[in-house]
Amino acid sequence: MSTSSTLDLELLRTFIAVVDHHSFAEAGAQLARTQSSVTQHMQRLEQLVGVSLFEKRGRQKQLTEAGLQLLRNARQMLLLNDEALHGLRESTLSGVLRIGSPHDIADTILPPILSHIARSAPRLRLEIDVGRSPFLMEDLHRGKIDMVISTRQDASLEGFALRTSPVWWICSAQYIHNPGEPLPLILVDEPSIYRRYALEALERANIPWRQAYLASNLIGIKAATRAGLGVTARSMEMLGPDMRVLGETDGLPRLPDVTYHLWIRPNTVNPMVRRAYELIRSRQGA
Repeated sequence: MSTSSTLDLELLRTFIAVVDHHSFAEAGAQLARTQSSVTQHMQRLEQLVGVSLFEKRGRQKQLTEAGLQLLRNARQMLLLNDEALHGLRESTLSGVLRIGSPHDIADTILPPILSHIARSAPRLRLEIDVGRSPFLMEDLHRGKIDMVISTRQDASLEGFALRTSPVWWICSAQYIHNPGEPLPLILVDEPSIYRRYALEALERANIPWRQAYLASNLIGIKAATRAGLGVTARSMEMLGPDMRVLGETDGLPRLPDVTYHLWIRPNTVNPMVRRAYELIRSRQGA
């Protein structure tokens, strides 16, 4: 490829669709193009970069090393392109957007979302309310906040999945587990999906337990866990370098996964909230 060549973003978009859908035909259906059009796009792209992007392995076409390298760059280029366009389209989006987030994902799932909004809608002012999921959902219904990240389900709300995370038995790195004694549980007071998961799993497995510590929020749960007071059931987001995970080899049952959703009220009257919600959803689908 000469230094004066320019990569065509539409060719890259077709290339990514072929990789993601493992088929020229499926990629064409996704992009509303014929299979022959997709084939032509891939031929033009290979001519442009001057190397083969696919190689035959049996009956399947696999990416070459050059194809893998281009794929990484192509995804980044399209993401930057789409964010630039969103930024221009949403440059008039202004006002105050109030987002609720539980403590356990405030430094994992939330920051990329906030960063995307800030880049795409710089005139939008963000107010963040970090708290417990059930109470944030109540605030959303009351209109005190505009959208919420939560593991809770609510058929009356509109939302989509952000991430599914495993739930683990977490303890201090120095904690000594004794399967012969009732499991010392670090629990959060009701309502709590993690409390329910833990108690139901222990009951099904006929494992005795005792309440070692009761907290009203995640800060207390973390403090008690780091102090080695017992074991708690939380999503992987809580795991720190001074903690470890207990599992089936330690005699503890497997716990269900949790899915974090972004929720809004479907009948919200503020068009700014709807546009911000669509902005986040477009990033999730990118």
